Amino acid sequence: MTTSDQPQADRGTQGGSTASAARGPAISHEHRDVTGGWLRPAVFGAMDGLVTNVSLIAGVGGGGGSQHAIVLTGLAGLAAGAFSMAAGEFVSVSSQNELVMAEVAKERRELEHNAAVEQAELVGMLRARGISAATARQAAAEISAHPDKALEIHAMEELGVNPEELPSPFVAAGASLASFAIGAVIPLLPYLLGANIMWLALGMSALAAVVGGGLVARLTERPFWRGAVRQLALGAVAAGFTYLIGLAVGGLALFSGGWVSIPQEEPGVTRW
Repeated sequence: MTTSDQPQADRGTQGGSTASAARGPAISHEHRDVTGGWLRPAVFGAMDGLVTNVSLIAGVGGGGGSQHAIVLTGLAGLAAGAFSMAAGEFVSVSSQNELVMAEVAKERRELEHNAAVEQAELVGMLRARGISAATARQAAAEISAHPDKALEIHAMEELGVNPEELPSPFVAAGASLASFAIGAVIPLLPYLLGANIMWLALGMSALAAVVGGGLVARLTERPFWRGAVRQLALGAVAAGFTYLIGLAVGGLALFSGGWVSIPQEEPGVTRW
């Protein structure tokens, strides 16, 4: 390279660097899944399991139930609630997906039989988003030339969903079942380990509510204390209400000498 060529090369290099600097660093980011695949049923299941079982334990304990009765009630509540939540999530998500796919099929038929009308409709949608008329017509024509892409755009604009990204009912059911069981076992732990102390179970449940509620709040970028206080307050209201019911029912049963009195069979008399 000659001496006269060197400044030109330097200027070319400097020009490329200046252009890159003007453009700035490449922007790249990823979003978390907000379609409701696993997070909603997991959070719902964990909090539901925790509040359900601590309320059951508070009610049975307030009524004077034995450790055996509390463990039996808690385990029954855990199993019944976990499978009920899983079944409900599976049916709910499946039904929602079936409804979406039925509407998508309707949109596909419209695109096949009324392509011009659907293209004009797409132009209107793009215009509503602030795109100029000429650009909207050109974009709608290009999109409509690809049926699969046109169907995806129409589904997003009219239904607010992407048919390729629907939540899985199996994921929702599994997340709900597992999280409910985890939440429900927390207030049972002291009794399962041999400690017949209701206040210990209530304290562990309160701590779990604070941690769980706070973590969910941080996951959604809100203050930790906001989610913690909210979840603790909801759990405390439920447990306090059932404890008072158990206390009242247990006291009434004790006062009356028992709810059920079984008559003795008289000799020679058969009761049907």
